[in-house]
Amino acid sequence: MQQERYNALLQSIPAHCKLIAVSKTKSVQDIQALYKLGQRDFGENKVQELLGKKDHLPADVRWHMIGNLQRNKVKYLTDFIHLIHSVESSKLLKEISKQAVKSNNNIAVLLQVKIAREESKEGMSVTELEPLLQDFDNGKYPNIIIKGLMGMATFTEDEAIVSEEFARLREIRDGLQQAHPYLEELSMGMSGDYSLAIEQGSTMLRIGSLLFGARDY
Repeated sequence: MQQERYNALLQSIPAHCKLIAVSKTKSVQDIQALYKLGQRDFGENKVQELLGKKDHLPADVRWHMIGNLQRNKVKYLTDFIHLIHSVESSKLLKEISKQAVKSNNNIAVLLQVKIAREESKEGMSVTELEPLLQDFDNGKYPNIIIKGLMGMATFTEDEAIVSEEFARLREIRDGLQQAHPYLEELSMGMSGDYSLAIEQGSTMLRIGSLLFGARDY
């Protein structure tokens, strides 16, 4: 069943889109099963859960941190993390840079932009993004590689709202890209709205329940 779901999902995703399998709350065995089908990119929401899994899985798994990241937990990721999607403030980026320098590693990140109407969704505004990117270009954040933007749409069944929010994120990225051409990636779209995200230019999809089934909370 999982292989059928996986293959069907891959067929529905364009070649330029990367599939991040969101494995939060799922077991090492569940992840191994998907790994055997060829999946290599996995996303986790909590540092402690990620750390509890990574040593039991092959070294070529590419781990993505997609959830809220506390600054005091950054130091546990710098030796292995493939991409941090959820950089929602200059303070967090400064800490990631600090720990990246300490570990002598370069850390790839996405800047999280608030596009949802819900207060609970985090992220920066455009007015916060612009000075941060200028500081980055001026070398303020050593050992950081900014790859693009990430956003989470409003949790609603109204597809027009979701599509509009994804379109806004793409427009923000496009508006910034002339001055900052390294902003290539757009991480947006989950199990319930990934087709809308693809329509609006997503390059990374964070999909869990369509691959693993219902969450085990």
